[in-house]
Amino acid sequence: MREGPIRAVIFDLGGVVLESPLPAIAAFEADAGLPPRFISRLVIEGGDDGPWAQLERGELTPALFAEAFSAQGEAAGHAVDATEMLRLIAATAVPRDVMVAAVARLRTAGLRVGALTNIWPMPGRDADLDPLKRQFDHVVESFRVGMRKPELRIYELACRTLDVSPADAIFLDDLGGNLRTARALGMTTVKVGDPVAALAELERLTGVTLLAS
Repeated sequence: MREGPIRAVIFDLGGVVLESPLPAIAAFEADAGLPPRFISRLVIEGGDDGPWAQLERGELTPALFAEAFSAQGEAAGHAVDATEMLRLIAATAVPRDVMVAAVARLRTAGLRVGALTNIWPMPGRDADLDPLKRQFDHVVESFRVGMRKPELRIYELACRTLDVSPADAIFLDDLGGNLRTARALGMTTVKVGDPVAALAELERLTGVTLLAS
């Protein structure tokens, strides 16, 4: 049971405010003849120091990531066109209107609203996302700050930028591993699968109407 009011809501972007990249990755695997969830396997096996993690922390450019990730795929038995994969992921970064509207309603209600996202630079995409990012009070992008979810300190940074304690914030993400760290820090969490169901839960937690037409 929560004690005290919610002061801030922090959203992941991909898979929450933006459409999920997972269907695009699955389609990429199918088109390339890769085993299902092969990309996920490479990401997990790479761990905190693998190419994917380094890309999200800004330690590798997309071009250098493509070389390293493709080499990792080759070592695991399958060629991976990582440049094409990143292009397809970027193409899925389409805002979900219902989530964008919810962000606006939360801010109108007086709550601080932030975004916390694992993301990397891509030509053209940064400019495309600028109008969306302006909808938030603050946006924390992993490659710009040298940290990534689920590292504890990036959640602490997101809370500091909004001038709230973790206990006063709600965090929405589509990945359980990212939510676990937020909960450990004291944040209230909402897992996003169906966006409408997630917003119904967020309505309940905040008392702000988010799904009205």
